Amino acid sequence: MQSLGQNEASEACPQGCCPTSILFNPPPPSSQNTITKPRNSSSECRHSFVATTASSIFPNTKFTNHESLPSLHESFSEFKKVYPQYSDSEQVDHVRAKEYYHLSFSNQSCLDYIGIGLFSYYQRQHHDTSKTQLASSSTPQSPPQYSDIPFFSISYKTGNLKNLLLHGGQESEFESAMRRRIMKFLNISENDYFMVFTANRTSAFKLVADSYPFKSSKKLLTVYDYESEAVEAMISCSEKRGAKAMSAEFSWPRLRIQSSKLRKMIVSKSKKKKKRGLFVFPVHSRVTGARYPYLWMSIAQENGWHVLIDACALGPKDMDSFGLSLFRPDFLICSFYKIFGENPSGFGCLFVKKSVISILEPSSCAGIVNLVPERLLLQLSQEMGSSSGDDGKQNYLTTLHEQELSSLSSFSGRIQTTQSLKVEEESSELQVIVAPTEGLVESLQNKKAQDGENGSFNIECRCLDQVDSLGLILITNRTRYLINWLVNSMMKLKHPNSEGVPLVKIYGPKIKFDRGPALAFNVFDWKGAKVEPVLVQKLADRSNISLSYGFLHHIWFSDKYANEKGKALQTKEGRGQRVTTNKMEDRDKLGVTVVTAALSFLANFEDVFKLWAFVARFLDADFVEKERWRYTALNQKTIEV
Repeated sequence: MQSLGQNEASEACPQGCCPTSILFNPPPPSSQNTITKPRNSSSECRHSFVATTASSIFPNTKFTNHESLPSLHESFSEFKKVYPQYSDSEQVDHVRAKEYYHLSFSNQSCLDYIGIGLFSYYQRQHHDTSKTQLASSSTPQSPPQYSDIPFFSISYKTGNLKNLLLHGGQESEFESAMRRRIMKFLNISENDYFMVFTANRTSAFKLVADSYPFKSSKKLLTVYDYESEAVEAMISCSEKRGAKAMSAEFSWPRLRIQSSKLRKMIVSKSKKKKKRGLFVFPVHSRVTGARYPYLWMSIAQENGWHVLIDACALGPKDMDSFGLSLFRPDFLICSFYKIFGENPSGFGCLFVKKSVISILEPSSCAGIVNLVPERLLLQLSQEMGSSSGDDGKQNYLTTLHEQELSSLSSFSGRIQTTQSLKVEEESSELQVIVAPTEGLVESLQNKKAQDGENGSFNIECRCLDQVDSLGLILITNRTRYLINWLVNSMMKLKHPNSEGVPLVKIYGPKIKFDRGPALAFNVFDWKGAKVEPVLVQKLADRSNISLSYGFLHHIWFSDKYANEKGKALQTKEGRGQRVTTNKMEDRDKLGVTVVTAALSFLANFEDVFKLWAFVARFLDADFVEKERWRYTALNQKTIEV
């Protein structure tokens, strides 16, 4: 597997000071004597980026009044002067305008979730229009192809995960095509990994926890600076099965990994290579944007750990630079949603290395799902309509397309056969009413023959296609410019008092070349009191800015910052609690609630400017109170502070 596309390896770095091949693929030590040393090293390039950002964006300026902010047009003009290469990513703006035009119509900035979509809004709307025209047409038409209707619902499977991995299971042609498309997108080989669809990210983590052999490999070690529902579910399941759960710790205030402590937990004291347990590594934080050295994976593998990579926070095409063939994790989890800014539902993907399947213990398939294509549902409903007048015929749902039927048969619910010649199937996901005729079975069998049993057709996942076309370098550079401009601009907001108290506190990395496109921050009033994240989120929503909030935990305070501990830490419910020790139980229960923003590959400068301008409104000491009264005046529910 290539770690970087050949067509991208020769691109220049963002500041034009060193080749990208150095940034992503440093030469091996053995070749250093034969390769001419570049004029500027990678570290110098990164330092230059940080220095340029800090010195060129609003230099020697602080904003104490939200009305003093420059306009969007003025800010964008200055932004492009600092980052001239941003213009190279104009193709993203064209994609957004054509395929995701709902974002402009709704004037919505979606900064509340991170990940990768499957389809575009245009694709969905085109499908809905075609379906309506097809339904209203009185002339019989051929069934839509997979590429015309790639949308789906999910149904839950039952059975045993290990058996499914060892022997495979019935998989529809739709699922097979979707699996191949995703594995190609992630650059994962079917020769090395088996993939299953899960209901969501949490389901994938629980599946691993339920089947991992914690009796012989007792430890579970996670590296998360924030509380994750999926990870908490894994910890809970693992501990019930006898696992000893541990966590990395993060130093206040930058939230860097406490390297010495993590190394002690990973490295075995014995010279013999023992079965240590499961090491869960997220590559980077989806809340703070902190990226973690890949070296931790190698250290864990060298010391007998099985490694699970959480790739859910990776940006589009980040897997191209991940080096999967080098690290070869035992498990990998990622997730996909359907349409950005429109439908964040989707599914999770669990990849299990084939050489590891034998060590797993039998467990239920709870959380594994089938994908049921709308093509089949629409086709069956059309057949029902065409045969509704055949009162003298008795039809039963018996020999439908074998592979597709396996998906339908796993629905939770019941199947009822009535005397009015129709079959009803009810589930929590959807309701399907079909009335197969004698010709339906034959038509579906013919369709199967036309499609071919070797899976020769493809599913059009337009969002994945767009990301493939844009490429890693362009997407990464674009989000790098935007997130660092936002960080720098946030730090320029100061309260108009003599102390010049910062309006915003950022947690984790600040201006940094290789930080992720996620930001964790809090807003503070002129007295230094934190504005609760849930309130900030609600007020942002009224400005058409979708934000989220999180809970940072496992925070370690050195003696230097001991005095800040009691003020910074609180419970998830927001109640402060003074802490004087660094005991693990204290750090597990207490943390920091934060507002979070995440930039997708479709984010543009207007999105980050809108967020900056919104946060700046808190410089007005009466802003929250004014919004409370305006909310009441509009006969809406009052926001409680």
